[in-house]
Amino acid sequence: MSRVGFKPIEIPDGVTVDLSGHTISVTGPKGKLTRSLHPSMKVMVEQGRIRVERPSDGSGHRSLHGLTRSLVANMVLGVSRGFEKVLEVWGIGYRAQVTGEGLALSVGYSSVVTIPNIEGIEFVAESVRGVEKELTTKIVVRGADKERVGEVAAKIRSIRPAEPYKGKGIRYEGEYVRRKAGKTGI
Repeated sequence: MSRVGFKPIEIPDGVTVDLSGHTISVTGPKGKLTRSLHPSMKVMVEQGRIRVERPSDGSGHRSLHGLTRSLVANMVLGVSRGFEKVLEVWGIGYRAQVTGEGLALSVGYSSVVTIPNIEGIEFVAESVRGVEKELTTKIVVRGADKERVGEVAAKIRSIRPAEPYKGKGIRYEGEYVRRKAGKTGI
């Protein structure tokens, strides 16, 4: 059985936590995050630590206990250090660049696909030599909210997921794309 909910969350220097009812606000150098928590969970701030308590040992309360603790810990980590996801664009002629409007992706469609700027999310695009001595573009999605960073990265990847024959497309850094053999032509 998991005991995640019992572990206290340390509050780093420069981070302030404000509780009002069932709403928690965490402010730090990377921004401010606010979230409404489940009303049955008790969140307490004392002596530079955040503790989450559950009212009973029922299975619903046990699962909410660990979830609430993880959500609050991700908020504290996000405003102090931030989160990032790295994507790679593979393919000849495929590229990405950051413009004034947002992230412009040229990935084999007849026109450029633009992801508009999103508040609290930062895009960085840089070209590097890939594993197969091919020029690839790395896209870094950064932000304080772990949930939004992952959501934006998944949206970017869904524009052109890596295909199994040549491996062209957008993939997460370190993602393995299972390759298929093409037709033999006999």
